[in-house]
Amino acid sequence: STGCDSRTHHHYSFPTSTMAAICTLPVALRASVRAPVKARGMSVKAAAGPQHWLPGSEPPAYLDGTMAGDYGFDPLRLGQNAETLPYLQEAELMNGRWAMHATAGILFTDAVGLPKFWEAGDAALGDWDLKTLVAIQVVVMGFLEAARIRGFYATGESGVVGNFPFDPSGQDSPAMKVKEIKNGRLAMMSFLGMVSQYAVTGTSPLEGLKAHMANPTQVNIFTSSVGNEFVAAIIFCSIAPCYFVLQEQISDGSDDEFRPIPW
Repeated sequence: STGCDSRTHHHYSFPTSTMAAICTLPVALRASVRAPVKARGMSVKAAAGPQHWLPGSEPPAYLDGTMAGDYGFDPLRLGQNAETLPYLQEAELMNGRWAMHATAGILFTDAVGLPKFWEAGDAALGDWDLKTLVAIQVVVMGFLEAARIRGFYATGESGVVGNFPFDPSGQDSPAMKVKEIKNGRLAMMSFLGMVSQYAVTGTSPLEGLKAHMANPTQVNIFTSSVGNEFVAAIIFCSIAPCYFVLQEQISDGSDDEFRPIPW
C-alpha cells in the first residue's frame, strides 16, 4: 500500500502466509477456547428423545423403552437388577390398579353421601367378628395372590386364576397398557393426596374441594399446617432434575451409571 504523504512514499508488503495467519487467528482462538471444555466433558447432550422424562440427560441403560410407560425415570436406580425389574414393574401395576379402585370408591361414597372412606371399615364390618373376617381374608387373598404369582412366573403377565393375561373384554394392546399404567400412577398420587388431606384437615376430597372453591386464597395447601413442608418439597423437586443433569455434564465418564444413593 502507499502512504498518504505525497512527498514520501512508503511501500508495505505482507507475505501471503502472514495474511492467512491473521485471517485464521479468530478461528484458532475459538477452537482453543472450546477444546478444554470438551476435554472436561462439559459438552451439552442432546435430549434422549420425547419419551424421556428429563431432556438433556441419559436414561439408565436398563430402561430402554420396551416396558409400558417407560420414560427412563428411576433416579434411585431401584430397577438396575435385571432379575427383579419385572417384579417391580408388576408391583407398580398392581398397586396402580388397587389405587384406581380406591380413588373411584372414595369419590363415589363421598358424592352419594355414604360413610367416608375412613369410616367405611366400621360401617361394612357390621355384625362380623373382626378375627373371623381377617381369617377369611387371609385365606382368600392368599389363594388369589399365590395363583397370580404362579401365573406371572409362567407367562410374565398379570391375571386371575388361570387367565393370564386377564382380558375378558379383549382390549389388551400396547397402547392400552400405557394408558393403564399412566392412570394407575395418577391414581396412586391421588390416593396419597386424599389420605394426606384427611390427616391434615380431617375432611374428605369433595369437602376439601368445596372449602377451597369458597375461599381459594385462604383455604389451600400453602395455608394449611403443612404449608412450609410442602414448599420445601416443591423446592426439592424443582432442584433435583437440575442436579441430575449437572451430575451427568460434569462427569468424566468413569462411572457410566450415576447412583444418587450409593448403596
